[in-house]
Amino acid sequence: MGMNYYYTSPAEPVALRVIMTAVTMRLKGRLPFMLFNLSVPILISRIITLLVAFTIHEFAHAATANALGDDTPRMHGRLTLNPLAHLDVMGTITLLLAGFGWAKPVPINPYALRRKSSAGVMLVSIAGPLSNLLLGALAAIPLRLRWVPLVTGTGPLLPTWGEFLLEFLFINLALFLFNLIPLAPLDGEKVITFFLPDHWVEFYDRIRPYSPLILLAVIFVLPMFGLDLVNLVIQQPLMGLARFLVNW
Repeated sequence: MGMNYYYTSPAEPVALRVIMTAVTMRLKGRLPFMLFNLSVPILISRIITLLVAFTIHEFAHAATANALGDDTPRMHGRLTLNPLAHLDVMGTITLLLAGFGWAKPVPINPYALRRKSSAGVMLVSIAGPLSNLLLGALAAIPLRLRWVPLVTGTGPLLPTWGEFLLEFLFINLALFLFNLIPLAPLDGEKVITFFLPDHWVEFYDRIRPYSPLILLAVIFVLPMFGLDLVNLVIQQPLMGLARFLVNW
């Protein structure tokens, strides 16, 4: 068996944990309060959302790679809808507590993908975020058509259908938007570099080792100087997408 090539470098899962924890801290108090409500109904909503959103996201990466001729995800047990194959312990805890988290990166062989299509790595990368957008859109349908009352209150133990669907919608849209940020180790970096000219790709290759630090600077340092890119890139588009999908 040959060398395994990973969708992210061996160090990037650790960087991703740091970044996502930082984003959670940064977003706390900025996204709708429901994302940080630790009531029993909301915890139930998050557990269900976690099992669906992370599993489908990672399965989308794995299934797309497999369809493009790379059997690495299948050989690593990731071509499955079993949540246990995809969940990251720290990312799971963070999502339950703060409404935002992450799963384990899917291993791929980019050389196998490029033999099938020059766009292979990009297609695998974008498949995950698009799956979250699709899940959010599906959750919005009964809210948009008013099949389910658009309310934010919860029941005494179980979430109302409206509360659950809103939680499901917001978390999936947040995962969609965050993962499209064009910096490693996020999906957006692999997407944007496919469309850029070679000299820009070389630039991305040079800054890739520093991308986690750049992201942390964007999250914490730039707001001190009045430039809140987290608000511009995640919060505002999230609310705009949610309003559009639900027709608020």
